Amino acid sequence: MSNTEGTDFKFSRNAMKAEMLDAETELALAYAWRDNRDEQALHRLTTAYMRLAISMAAKFKRYGAPMNDLIQEASVGLMKAADKFDPDRGVRFSTYAVWWIKASVQEYVMRNWSLVRTGSTSSQKSLFFNMRRVQAGIEREAAAQGRRIPTHELHALVASELGVPVHDVEMMDGRLSGADYSLNATQSTEDEGREWIDALEDDSPQAAETVANNHDVETLKQWLTTALSGLNDREQFIVQERKMRDDPRTLESLGAEMGLSKERVRQLEAAAFGKMRKSLESQNADVQSFFA
Repeated sequence: MSNTEGTDFKFSRNAMKAEMLDAETELALAYAWRDNRDEQALHRLTTAYMRLAISMAAKFKRYGAPMNDLIQEASVGLMKAADKFDPDRGVRFSTYAVWWIKASVQEYVMRNWSLVRTGSTSSQKSLFFNMRRVQAGIEREAAAQGRRIPTHELHALVASELGVPVHDVEMMDGRLSGADYSLNATQSTEDEGREWIDALEDDSPQAAETVANNHDVETLKQWLTTALSGLNDREQFIVQERKMRDDPRTLESLGAEMGLSKERVRQLEAAAFGKMRKSLESQNADVQSFFA
């Protein structure tokens, strides 16, 4: 027996020795925690129902998660239940705690099933834990009738049975059908086999694309230099401050610096753009890209 298995067994055995609470004692402990935040009452209440948490955690062992991790998540659910339990509702704590324990363990299983998020909506959770069971039942009934159900029809029947969209069934079927693989795994058993990551498309700019982009940038610079050279000093200053800065200047700030009104600066800017537009058009440049 491994150390982990031994620890799990010891923990479970201790939990099974915990006291069994009658309804009156359970209610008193719940009130003590809710009204007075009595930590001793909380400890006694949760310890008594740890066997319930362990029992529910064990039902999810088939999903491949370590039992001690499942028990830990079940304990988290139990603590949440104790914190939110309202003894005035007349419901036994064990009945209330079942939902929180199950939700906590299910969330952990789905979160760790795959590196890819399996799902978080109610329909996806229902599919994750019930799809294979429902699917197997449908296939058994079809086999008893001597027929094989096509995949698309099977997905539709599962969706109808669980009350979820068909596309969710298709998505979950794909997720549950395969496991995660490392991109550094080799594609063959050969020592020099190529890794899967080498088969991914390189989305960085290719040589031809880089050369074309560089050429376009140089052409753009030439067009702008020529267009700007046709402006006087004041017009060049306005265009540079309004269009060529990371933080463009406002008409008001330029007017204050140049001793002009906001409207006059706007007029000079419009005149400068008009001159540049004619220059760019004469060079067959894409004028809209400059003045959009």
